Amino acid sequence: MKSPRVPVTDSTLAVLTEGYAWLPSRWNNAAGPLVRTRLLGQRAVGLRGPEAVRLFYDEQNVSRSTAVPEPVLSTLFGHEAVHTLDGPAHRTRRAIFGSLVREAGSTNELVEAVTAAWDEESSSWRDRPGVVLFDEASSVLTRGVCRWAGIPLSDDEVRPTAHDLVSLVDGFATGGPRHWRARSARRRQQDRLARLIEDVRSGRRTVPRNSAVDVVARHHDSDGTALSPRVAAVELLNVIRPTVAVCWFLTFAAHALHRWPAHREPLGADDPARTEGFVQEVRRFYPFAPFVGGRAVRDLSWHGEPIPAGTLVLLDLYGQNHDPALWKDPYAFDPRRFLDRPVDRDELVPQGGGDPDTSHRCPGEDATRALLRALVPRLARLEYEVPEQDLTISLRRLPARPRSGFVIESVHPPKR
Repeated sequence: MKSPRVPVTDSTLAVLTEGYAWLPSRWNNAAGPLVRTRLLGQRAVGLRGPEAVRLFYDEQNVSRSTAVPEPVLSTLFGHEAVHTLDGPAHRTRRAIFGSLVREAGSTNELVEAVTAAWDEESSSWRDRPGVVLFDEASSVLTRGVCRWAGIPLSDDEVRPTAHDLVSLVDGFATGGPRHWRARSARRRQQDRLARLIEDVRSGRRTVPRNSAVDVVARHHDSDGTALSPRVAAVELLNVIRPTVAVCWFLTFAAHALHRWPAHREPLGADDPARTEGFVQEVRRFYPFAPFVGGRAVRDLSWHGEPIPAGTLVLLDLYGQNHDPALWKDPYAFDPRRFLDRPVDRDELVPQGGGDPDTSHRCPGEDATRALLRALVPRLARLEYEVPEQDLTISLRRLPARPRSGFVIESVHPPKR
């Protein structure tokens, strides 16, 4: 396949300065059904839409293992993580996450552990002059997921661990202090969890059977070998980190309740359908992952446009979640859109797309939705005031979040 002429200008700096708007804005000047650019010195194409999702997550078309840049491996995912594998090796390693769902019963148990932590910690907020919801939510989620996973964590360790797990997400797509904090956090947590894996394997420490620690410690890869303690720690972090990252969505939910308070009453009444619609709209409307990338493993054709083998393929997640071809009034916050019709799996892609059982789709997506369905009504029933603060959400910041972290004060438990 003849390689198309590629723009000379590299867009790496533009990604860092424009953030979520970078790839969606390129569609305005695209001459065809895809965007052509360069990223990290390599030719790249941008795609979006359900059909593009299916092409992207087909391993015969696109490989994820060779497209993850080193800064992301050293912060968000970890070197030699499941995200760096394809084919049978990927499916075997991914079985860690599938076995947790099957054997630990786990989504329900995870939700129970996190909601118990929420009820314990939120009761103390009334005695404090101000609470930064983003920080408190990360602590709640850390306490809950570590209990569920079998990771021992003292009360004094909860906040530092939460800070590290947030840093892994907060520093992967930027340079400067945030990025270096993320690298330091990964080294700290990997070392700690590697020691835990060694202690479990040696019998020096006992953890619950079929807990996340136990499953990871016993896992064997497709070549029959057990994971090294370091790689086991990497994957254990990939179990707990996505749960703690739910603090982004929960803070966005608080932001939405503040901007559109009419949603608070039905959520507080625990209406399952409205809660699900609200959760899905928070995930669609607010910025989370800007895009995901892979590499074309063979010459491809997209609506008549050539994509030569080796090209970086970028799936525009934020752009797709705000595409007027898929969503009526995409920049309006309207949970009712999820009550009107079922949404196709590959339409809503805040955490990526594809088949969760076989592809690189985020294995924690169902747990994210379940946690939000449990925590958002609790948030809606909580009585608090929102003082003057900067609630700006800059689309230039990756990952985005309210600048203030969403401060609440005069917190009171819900009326019975």
